[in-house]
Amino acid sequence: MKSVVKGILLFGHGARNPDWAAPFHRIIDIIRTRDPQTPVEMGFLELLRPTFDEGIDALAGQGVTEVLIVPIFMAAGSHIKKDLPLMAASAMDRHPTLTIAIAAPVGEAQPVLDAMADYALTAPAESSSED
Repeated sequence: MKSVVKGILLFGHGARNPDWAAPFHRIIDIIRTRDPQTPVEMGFLELLRPTFDEGIDALAGQGVTEVLIVPIFMAAGSHIKKDLPLMAASAMDRHPTLTIAIAAPVGEAQPVLDAMADYALTAPAESSSED
C-alpha cells in the first residue's frame, strides 16, 4: 500500500512588486511552525516566482501525493473557477501519482471573514494624508 503525503500549495495571483508576496511568506512560516511535517509551497499565476507549476513540482519532489491548493484570493473569480482547475488538471497529467484538491478562496472562509471584521472594528489608523 502506497503511503499518502499531504502538502499545501498557497496560490496567488502575483504582482510586479515582489514585496507583494510578503504575506505569503509569513503564512508559510506560520504553517511550518505549527506543523513542520506538512510540506508547503507557494505558486503564482503570473509575474512572480515560483510559478504554480514550480510550486507543484517542488511538492511532488518532496514526495507529496496529495496537494491541497489554498487560493489566497478574496473571492472565486475566473482565475479560481476556470484557470485553476485547468492548471491543476495539467499538473496531475505531469505528475500521475499526484491528487490535487482545491479549497475555497481564503476570503470566503468564515473564520477569515470574522477576523477581517474584528480587524475593521479595532484597526488603528496608520496615517492620514493631507495635500
